[in-house]
Amino acid sequence: MDHTSYLQRREQIEHYFDRTAAKAWEVLTSNAPVGRIRRTVREGRDQMRSTLMSWLPPDMRGMRLLDAGCGTGALAALAMQRGAEVVAIDLSPTLVQLARERYAQDAVQGPGSIQFLAGDMLSPVTGEFDYVVGMDSLIHYDTQDIVKAVHGLSQRTRRAILFTFAPRTPLLAMMHSVGRMFPRSDRSPALEPVSAVDLNLGLETVLQGTAWQAGRSQRISSGFYTSQAWEWRQA
Repeated sequence: MDHTSYLQRREQIEHYFDRTAAKAWEVLTSNAPVGRIRRTVREGRDQMRSTLMSWLPPDMRGMRLLDAGCGTGALAALAMQRGAEVVAIDLSPTLVQLARERYAQDAVQGPGSIQFLAGDMLSPVTGEFDYVVGMDSLIHYDTQDIVKAVHGLSQRTRRAILFTFAPRTPLLAMMHSVGRMFPRSDRSPALEPVSAVDLNLGLETVLQGTAWQAGRSQRISSGFYTSQAWEWRQA
C-alpha cells in the first residue's frame, strides 16, 4: 500500500509502542493492578476480544489466521486453542518478544500453532489466510488508510476480515482535539475518529465487483475505551 500518511503513521506507532509505552502495555495486558482509567481500558479490550472471538468458528483446525497487530498475543493464543494456524504480527519487536515469553510461560495447550513476527501487518510475505483479525490496530489511521489496508488484506483472505476502528463520537472528537494541545514529545499516537458512513462508502467502492460484503458490527464502550468492531466477509 503506497500511501505516505500510512508510512508516517506507522513509524510513529512503532516508536510509541516499542519504546515509549512498552512497559505500560505490559502492565495493561497483564493481571497486575491498575488505576481506574486503565482498568476501564482493560475491561473494554477484554470485551472487544471476546466479541471478535465470538465471530470466529469454534473449530478452526486447518485454517490460517492473521492476528494483525497482535500486541502481547492474547487473541492469538485463543485462536490457537481452537486449532488455527496463527501468524501473530506486530510493529513492536518489544511487544512481540513479550508475547513469545508469555506464550511459553503459560504453556498454552491447543491443536493449533502460533508464529510470532515483528513487522508490518500488511506485508504480503505472510501469505494467504482464511481469517484476518485486526483488533485496535487500525484505530490510529484515517479513513483512506483503513480502506486501503482492508482492501489489501481482502486480496489475501478467503473468508472474513474482522477489524476495529475508532467511531466518530462527540467524546472521541473532544479527546482528539485536546490531545493535539500537548507538546509533541508527550503525545501518544492519537486515535483517528472516523465516520462509519464514510468508511462503509470507501470499502464498498474499492470492493465493488467482488464477493466481499459488510457483516456484523458491534461498538464497545467502557469508560475511556471506545472501539467499534466490523466484520467484512466473502458472500
